[in-house]
Amino acid sequence: MRQGLPTPELQIGPRLRRARLASHLTLEDVARSTGLTKGFISQLERDMTSASVASLVKVCEALRISVGALFEPASTLLTRSAEAPRINFGGTGLLEVLLTPRGSSDLQVIRSVIEPGGGSGEEPYGLDAKAEVAYIVEGELVVALDAEEYRLAAGDTLTFSAQVPHAWHNPSKRRRAVALWILAPSPW
Repeated sequence: MRQGLPTPELQIGPRLRRARLASHLTLEDVARSTGLTKGFISQLERDMTSASVASLVKVCEALRISVGALFEPASTLLTRSAEAPRINFGGTGLLEVLLTPRGSSDLQVIRSVIEPGGGSGEEPYGLDAKAEVAYIVEGELVVALDAEEYRLAAGDTLTFSAQVPHAWHNPSKRRRAVALWILAPSPW
């Protein structure tokens, strides 16, 4: 690597590019607002050059991000299937595991294996989250939501407000059902 260029641990180019694209800005837009050249910004995004502190501050201001955001550790977290923690929020005939890390506040994903006749129970419940998604991996699931019943089969997805009281069960007498529940933001 040439002298003065970022080391692999300090590569900020991809983060700058993601921030620019997320803001729907072109290279020309950033160049115009910073007084830097379009070529320089392109090279900076590809980690082919490094910037002075003043230039980096200008670019970050144009992208509306903090300079510190460029150096935060990656937020990628892995939950191995065999290590996913079992959870129990009630109901009958269920095996549930948390697929996202505990304490994740943006999103929560739960995998439920529901035995024949199993489910959340007869009493509807609501959760402190804006959105809930039920994706059926296998089998069938009936979701009672706001005086409506939805019969879902493998591959079906139901999206609704998690705050609306709802209940669900596996209507089969022989086959288990597997569902993924996605909640945003995480209710706990």
